[in-house]
Amino acid sequence: MDLSNLNPASGSTKSRKRIGRGQGSGYGGHTATKGHKGQKARSGGSVPTWFEGGQMPLQRRLPKFGFKNPFRVAYEAVNVARLSELVASVKIDAATAITPETLHSCGLVGKNALVKVLGGGDLSVALNVTAHGFSASAKSKIEAAGGTATVI
Repeated sequence: MDLSNLNPASGSTKSRKRIGRGQGSGYGGHTATKGHKGQKARSGGSVPTWFEGGQMPLQRRLPKFGFKNPFRVAYEAVNVARLSELVASVKIDAATAITPETLHSCGLVGKNALVKVLGGGDLSVALNVTAHGFSASAKSKIEAAGGTATVI
């Protein structure tokens, strides 16, 4: 067997339907498989896929709901436990101040992200953390470990 002998499996291919080629083609003759009259039989006659025949469309039947606050402030959250992990893995030095820029360089937050420190987990190292926001539990844990929590 070689490439010149290759054929598709029998029954796997079909020849295309050649409509509009006369009565002998077996496909409609004068109607060309489009039936008699009507919008879809005409040239250029088609309706959009979302058209429901004049019935009130779905997107207008459904009620509007919800509210998007245009003044929402989106913070990126960092837990206290994650900060202690970074210090333990020596990605961050405990003596230097931890800022959003240092967190970005570690891959924890986005480039110009607003950072909020949350109190999930435990902290045993004294850290000087500067962020855009702190939860009450995070602030108390940082200060209990001997560090400082500064709001930008």
